[in-house]
Amino acid sequence: MSQTPSPPVTSPQQSLPRNVKVLGGASLLNDIASEMIFPLLPNFLLTVLLGNRFYLGVIEGAADSVASLLKLWSGGRSDQAGRRKGFVVFGYSLAAVTRPLIGVIVAPWQLFALRVGDRIGKGIRTSPRDALIADSTDPSIRGRAFGFHRAMDHLGAAIGPLLAAGFLLVWPDHLRTLFLVTLLPGLLVVVLLIFCLREKPATEPPKERLHLTLKPFDRNFRLYLLALVVFTLANSSDAFLLVRAGELGVPTAILPLLWCAFHVIKSSSNLLLGRAVDKFGPRPFIYLGWLVYAGVYLAFGLATTAWEAWVLFLSYALFYGLTEPAEKTLVADLVGTERKGLAYGWYNFAIGIATLPSSLIFGALYQVYGALAAFGW
Repeated sequence: MSQTPSPPVTSPQQSLPRNVKVLGGASLLNDIASEMIFPLLPNFLLTVLLGNRFYLGVIEGAADSVASLLKLWSGGRSDQAGRRKGFVVFGYSLAAVTRPLIGVIVAPWQLFALRVGDRIGKGIRTSPRDALIADSTDPSIRGRAFGFHRAMDHLGAAIGPLLAAGFLLVWPDHLRTLFLVTLLPGLLVVVLLIFCLREKPATEPPKERLHLTLKPFDRNFRLYLLALVVFTLANSSDAFLLVRAGELGVPTAILPLLWCAFHVIKSSSNLLLGRAVDKFGPRPFIYLGWLVYAGVYLAFGLATTAWEAWVLFLSYALFYGLTEPAEKTLVADLVGTERKGLAYGWYNFAIGIATLPSSLIFGALYQVYGALAAFGW
């Protein structure tokens, strides 16, 4: 890809826009609810619903692939509509209602249906939300804005497991009740967005019909999408890391604490490195992040003890801080001021379209040949 212009210097006095703060708060609350559940789902599937690792790959891969298809549509549709708030509110609302129902299911196929429903909500909200952040933010602080948003997301993901661990410490036999309780923070997200998020369209909506095409974008952006697809084929759901940690000797009751520490580092690294992206540009951070990912995954396959699981999990958190603000900033840098919704739709689609085959391959290798084959792949 040809070199893009250097980003403007960030003014330290410039504050983040209201919409960025509101969307950060929504992500905080949503991930509190989501991550009260997620670290417990692999064990819940394997021991309570009597599923297996391959089925875990099917559930997570299919759910994320459905989300990726909707991210493409919702991003382009929000450009066409000229408004993004409705997509964001509806997406979070669907997740708030669907997620607690995991507390009443009795079969793996029901978990499949609910996870897909939850990811439908994510698919509808994600690209319009990213575009709204870009619309609301000066280019000179875009890395900081996306870093703040992801930091709030990961902070919620750190708080959620702590609340789950505390709940299960007091009521150890009420796992299903814990799932039902997640309705409360989910509803708070919806209230916050309805009353505090301000719609501020960046441009006049296009008058033509919606076309989910790459024609509006140049070769640089298309090469970037191709690179994301290739990388994602070597990726997998973080649920497999939790399974691996359990195999290495981390007790099930401690997994929420490991997940919490993981997200504390993801949150702080996003805050710090988001600012660095504005100063140095996004590309060096993407390259370094992908190298960190490869090294940590290989080490996960070779690890043999519980302390190694802790070290690798916390090292892996750095990958997110390096890549999340940088990848989303690079999207806005490459596509300019118009059709940002469609651009973020393609960005999320490129990542998600490779998620199903990558998770299926990973789950099958894990089930048949073991950890080294899966993580080495």
